[in-house]
Amino acid sequence: MLDLFTFSIVAHDPAVGAFGVAVATARPAVGALVPFVSLHGGIATQARVSTEIGRRGIALLEQGVPVGVAIRALLEGDPDREIRQVHGVDAIGGFCHTGSSCVSWCGHHEGDGFSVAGNMLAGSRVVEGMVEAYQRAREERRELSERLLLTLEAGQAAGGDKRGKQSAALLVASREPRGYHNLRVDDHPDPVAELRRVYDLLVQHTLKIEREYGPEGLRLFSRVKY
Repeated sequence: MLDLFTFSIVAHDPAVGAFGVAVATARPAVGALVPFVSLHGGIATQARVSTEIGRRGIALLEQGVPVGVAIRALLEGDPDREIRQVHGVDAIGGFCHTGSSCVSWCGHHEGDGFSVAGNMLAGSRVVEGMVEAYQRAREERRELSERLLLTLEAGQAAGGDKRGKQSAALLVASREPRGYHNLRVDDHPDPVAELRRVYDLLVQHTLKIEREYGPEGLRLFSRVKY
């Protein structure tokens, strides 16, 4: 197990049936550990990371178990639950858990179709700024991956991980997949800014593919794993 003091957002876009996670931290390769998604929901596991909770949680969602029931059950017998932070959403609701022994500042916010959480942050303003950014991007009807990235940028602008910066990731499961739905920056002095650069590059590349190969070509080139 690894301690990842970090900030993240999990969100659902019911208009296109998509779920996504965006996350950043001051440790390398955060995308390998924190985000888990499927067409049934999204989960982020951080602080004392448990990829087993992420994997088993998604498996339970795919069996029709509500996200709150799934995560509560996985935490119930977990001896490390008070040093874990786990949050997630499905099509009907959300769930957040910040253990009582997570490193300050730590906390979360459960919104309508999204949740934000972080630990060892510069302060509560990180989560507050992320909530405001997500709600604003949703009102502007931005595509889910863009909403997630804007939210992550707001968290970083508010101070992010108080130790610094190193990695960031964006992961989306959608019925309309795109190449920019699975992106990782594993080691960079400004990972959220680098994630934005790569994201914008892939958005433009996607438009080029659609122009050159049409809708069927776009479908073939847009298959991503999650």
